[in-house]
This record gives sequence, structure tokens and C-alpha cells, in this order.
Amino acid sequence: SGYGRMNDPLVTVAVPSLNQGRFLGDALESIFSQGLPVEAVVLDAGSTDESLSVIEQWAPHLLWWRSAPDAGQSAAINEGIARGNAPYVCWLNADDVFLPGGLAALVSALEASVKTPAVYGRCWTVNESGKRLFPYLTMPFWPGLFASFCFVAQPATLVRRSAWESVRGLDERLHMAMDYDLWWRLYRTGGRLMYLRRFVAATRMHADTKTAQRRTSHYREAMNVVRRHTGKIPLKWRLARPFMVGLRSRYGRGRKTPSST
Repeated sequence: SGYGRMNDPLVTVAVPSLNQGRFLGDALESIFSQGLPVEAVVLDAGSTDESLSVIEQWAPHLLWWRSAPDAGQSAAINEGIARGNAPYVCWLNADDVFLPGGLAALVSALEASVKTPAVYGRCWTVNESGKRLFPYLTMPFWPGLFASFCFVAQPATLVRRSAWESVRGLDERLHMAMDYDLWWRLYRTGGRLMYLRRFVAATRMHADTKTAQRRTSHYREAMNVVRRHTGKIPLKWRLARPFMVGLRSRYGRGRKTPSST
């Protein structure tokens, strides 16, 4: 069945969530149906919807879970990954899913390239009901272009635990562009991230989200990340800002990182 915690887990999956109960079961189902030995940790920030009943239903399969106010998504993800011991780590937001066989494909890629800090695959953007809308724009890792936009799809990414620990995980001061910052730090310390030309995950676009309400602050935080890692801000950021903030504020995502920067 692939359910439950197995001996010698290969992947630690942190699942941060806040009032995403209507999607959380699908996320957990997608983790435990991968057919891999996984350890999943649910970090719920004190949801008031049906999340707790969903978590309790899945509790026998979880390594650990809690439901209480916390210091934010980055801190919660760090907390969850620190609970596990598997050699590969990732996080899956409660409204995203792994595609069948996706996690195994990412594990195989890292096992075949022992010096690569992380691997990312292709990712679908889906609507609330899970219908595929369009692919997230991904491409092979190119540092020059990475300064202009984030083409690494967070739900489709797997990180070597040793690399995660070497950069001390996510920067807990960041709340919107923490994934973008992490990819930069992994690249600076461990080399290029590997690109897998296979769809391995899906990210959900819906209106009930923090990104929809905080698009301007997300854009500002992403610009600060670029400045921190490259020493400058490409012109693209200033030219595209009015369009990106205005258009994307119509859409959003829940307690999760942005679908694109």
C-alpha cells in the first residue's frame, strides 16, 4: 500500500498548513501513495477549519504533527524537517500534491548524482478542483537567468539533507520568497541544482491565499533576495513590478510559497 512509516525512510516531508483542510487530505494521500519509505510531519498553525479532523485521520501514518500558532511558514518547515532523519528532505504545502511516482523520480536523480545539492522537476499549475491549467515555467538551472525569475518549482523539488543542514534550512526571517532564497544558497554552496524533465508535482492556484493579499510584499522580498545574492537587481524587476503585482493579486495561494517570482 505504501502507507505508514517504514524502516529507514528515504524522504522527510514537512507539510505546513493553515486552514487548508479541504486540500490537506489530497496532499497527504499523494505523499503516502508514492510507494517510498517516507516520514511526514504536519505543521498546522492552529487552523479553525476541518484541518484537525483530517490530521487525526492520518495521524497513524505521520512521524509527528502539531496544531498551534507558530513563528511562520519558514520556521514551521525547519521544525518539521528537523524532526526527521531521512537523507532527502522537502516540503509540500497543504494545497499541493506529488504526482504518482514523482518523489521516487526525484530520489533516483539525487542518488545518481551524489554531489548535487538538490533536484527539481516539472510542475503543473492546477485549479481548486485539481484540473490542470498550465505548466509552471521551469528550465535547466541557469544562474544568470535565475536572477530575473524563479524557474524552480518548489513543490517539485527535493534537497539532500546534508545540503539542507549545511545552509541551515530556510531563512526564518522570510515569509514569501524563502524558497527562492534557499535555491540561491544551495547553488552558492553546493553547485547547480539538477533539472529533471518530468512532471513530478502540481501546485494549486486559488483565491483563499496569503499571496493574493500580500503580492506587493512578496515582490519586495523577492527583490531583496536577488540583491542579497547577486549584489544588484535586474531591470526586469522594476519594469515588471506593476504588471506582476496587479495581475497576480487576483489569484493566490494559501499557506505556501509563491508559484513564481
